[in-house]
Amino acid sequence: MKPISRRTLLSRAALTSAALTLPRGLQGQFAPTPLSLPAGVTAECISTTEQAPWQPQRLMNPGWHWDTLDLQVHAEPAGKPLEGFGGCFNETAWTSLAKLSPTDRDEVLAEFFAPGRGLNFNLCRMPIGANDFARGWYSYDETPGDLALTHFSIANDLETLVPFIHSAQKLQPKLRLWASPWSPPSWMKTNDFYAESKPIFPGAPANNITDAQLRHEGEDVFIQQEPYFEAYARYFGKFIDAYKQQGIAIGMVMPQNEFNSAQSFPSCTWTPEGLARFLHHLGPEMSKRDVQIFLGTDERGDPRLFDRVMADPIAAGYIKGIGTQWAGKNAVADIHKRYPSLTIYQSEQECGDGKNDWAYAGYTWDLMKHYFRSGATAYMYWNVSAITGGLSTWGWPQNSLVTVDTAADGSSKFHYNHDFYFFKHLSHYVQPGARLLATDGTLDDALVFANPDGSTILMLRNELAHARIVSVAVAGTHIPVTMPPDSISTLSVKGQQG
Repeated sequence: MKPISRRTLLSRAALTSAALTLPRGLQGQFAPTPLSLPAGVTAECISTTEQAPWQPQRLMNPGWHWDTLDLQVHAEPAGKPLEGFGGCFNETAWTSLAKLSPTDRDEVLAEFFAPGRGLNFNLCRMPIGANDFARGWYSYDETPGDLALTHFSIANDLETLVPFIHSAQKLQPKLRLWASPWSPPSWMKTNDFYAESKPIFPGAPANNITDAQLRHEGEDVFIQQEPYFEAYARYFGKFIDAYKQQGIAIGMVMPQNEFNSAQSFPSCTWTPEGLARFLHHLGPEMSKRDVQIFLGTDERGDPRLFDRVMADPIAAGYIKGIGTQWAGKNAVADIHKRYPSLTIYQSEQECGDGKNDWAYAGYTWDLMKHYFRSGATAYMYWNVSAITGGLSTWGWPQNSLVTVDTAADGSSKFHYNHDFYFFKHLSHYVQPGARLLATDGTLDDALVFANPDGSTILMLRNELAHARIVSVAVAGTHIPVTMPPDSISTLSVKGQQG
């Protein structure tokens, strides 16, 4: 093969910069021109970079470029309809937002929940009792031996979670909720303690667990006795009833958050067989209230854990879906293939390290792609709001959609983090009932959905340090999109040619 000369390389490079050295008669083939779309087709594009979030992009015909990518969108949808997007109603999210002025707090909540405004959250998670972003450990009944649950109370939640959810409901009346516990009441556990391990984060506060109270993955720490199963199922039922009295409907529960993880914060490990035994009691109690049960949340990449629960026909009869998070992502595709009729939720986005940097936002995008391509129909962020540094009550720094900065004089301000915009690029446009569409072409870094209103939503990632052009074939026409360097872009297309 004859070597390419330096002159040839320079000539080719010149073609990619508006062809300024070409004869005047040829320059039009390479210079940008206004984009003309077929009658009845409209399109808009928004892009975000690390320094410039949520910028409208003018769609142009860029002319010929040697490195233009292509993306063909298939018309036939695949998979189940999308149920929606959301986050978790954590206590410390509410206490962080409470530090803002009423005007600022209302703005943030509207960005989260108001339809058509920002993230359009419509499906959210909440804890049953304390989680690691609670103000401290509590359950709804910490009276030892109270199997009759005469001391059950959600009084703690009336200060935080209930007003938080009410604020969201005012903005989004159709908000759907599901719930899971991090720990049952401590007296229902074999170690009589809310946690199962010692603090693992540098500088984390002591949780005062003793060596005798330490527990491990692969054991049932919930007391495996019928009176305790029966009481705990009624505990779930009383939780559903108490929230209903507050005007808050819980449509689904999962029996345990991360049932394989012995944590230094509220937690409870179960074997799959132990969970199945509990479902014999939880199932009837939830059926009385028309509340669904999903298995979860699963944080391990082994689908056989799920198989072991489903091997119990009584338990399997109550399970309508599964929630996966963290390493559970590695089991999603297999679970979807084995149980295609069951609904899959991504139940908690991995929480980062509290730095909220651009690189982690790119990882957020990778998680989104993986879950939706593997069959998930809902996607939940974790911390919607946190104080600067994102420390949990038990000392774990984590990311959030919004950070609240507090000053020495007691004043506070907020800012939206990179994850907020990555999330918004999808959730702002993709509607409940949308269907994932398959694509072909040289751009694989994309997600495409068909909305119930007939629009097509394309989320496009360019990780390179220079702009890239992708020619999108959608809605019967071709639309070139210039993706800025290291950016995320959303193209919304309405109408169809012909």
